[in-house]
Amino acid sequence: MVAQATPSRGEVGIGHLFAYPFRIFFLSLAVWAVVIVPLWLMTLLTPMQLPLALPELYWHQHEMLYGLLNAAITGFLLTAVCTWTQTTGLHGGRLLALWLVWLAGRLALLTGDSLPPGLALVPDLIFLPLVMLDAGLRIARARQARQLIILVVLALLWLSQVGFLLSPDSALSGSGLILAMALMQVVGGRITPAFSGNWLRAHGRVDELPRSWPMLDRAAIYSTLLVAALWLLAARLPGHAVLPGLLAAAALLAAVLTLARLWGWRGWRLAGEPLLWILHLSLLWIPVGLVLLAGSALGGWPDTVWKHAVGAGAMAGLILGVISRVALGHTGRPLQLPRGMTLAFVLLHLAALVRVATALGVLPWQRGLELSALGWMLAFALFLWRYAAILASPRPDGRPG
Repeated sequence: MVAQATPSRGEVGIGHLFAYPFRIFFLSLAVWAVVIVPLWLMTLLTPMQLPLALPELYWHQHEMLYGLLNAAITGFLLTAVCTWTQTTGLHGGRLLALWLVWLAGRLALLTGDSLPPGLALVPDLIFLPLVMLDAGLRIARARQARQLIILVVLALLWLSQVGFLLSPDSALSGSGLILAMALMQVVGGRITPAFSGNWLRAHGRVDELPRSWPMLDRAAIYSTLLVAALWLLAARLPGHAVLPGLLAAAALLAAVLTLARLWGWRGWRLAGEPLLWILHLSLLWIPVGLVLLAGSALGGWPDTVWKHAVGAGAMAGLILGVISRVALGHTGRPLQLPRGMTLAFVLLHLAALVRVATALGVLPWQRGLELSALGWMLAFALFLWRYAAILASPRPDGRPG
């Protein structure tokens, strides 16, 4: 169901953005998503040079992965953990301080060429530990050991970011992207079948509920973590005769296990609800990306193929789907997608498809980049158009959030 959910202008205020973590971080990541793609294209296709703290390609890889994902993780995790632990969410001055660290990281890497060596890296090096500290303390006090897997994967993701910032390397950004897949396996495995089941029950379709198997869930997550380790090892030992085959086998195993999970969740039964099919479709890019990774390991396909399938298809799609839903539910609004957002979902996945086709050489390189960038920017611009006022206004029911 699609509806208009924008509040009246009189209710909008910047102060509301710091009432709960999801508000400021979801808005900020969408703005950054719209900004960084044209900046990257300008550095790539024109003589324009930016005073970046990292070489251009590495800046692009870092911002498209860690810059966006860290904001999405923070907005989602620091909101969800309060629900899990029944605690008051980070808000006000402390939330503002955390957001300023994230913002400083973006600006420092964008303009850091003029800063003392290493100074531009400091905000990004400390950001995720601050997020994990807030979430970890709440989880520890509530004795919810089940949530620790998220912190473990986050810690691994942070270590990959640290390594990348201190010694920029496409191998590290690749392992970071695979760790992002593992994180999507964890988070997506919790919210997607749960949200889907709730919708099906509400519509009297209890015989069509998603099916989950804990052993399969764990196998999919752990096999993806194994792929991350083997990817990094194979990149560090390029002449090794066995590692490419092991990497391809692990990637194909993880793809099969992930696809089995998705099959059990029965996403095709949610075709009438955009807030749900976007989650299933985005997660479907994970096994696609893993198969493409296997092809890269064995068949010499360009790494950019699987990286864009995962980054532009799975990660960006899941981010857009989750923030569109959370922003409605946690501001006390009906789960009815604002007009134009279904188009945003379609545009984003078309952009991912075009970018993968371009990396495979199916489409002309520059035209493919331009078309995929246009779809990406329009998708996040539509989110800003429909959700900025929602995120910057109080809950209609007057409750905190």
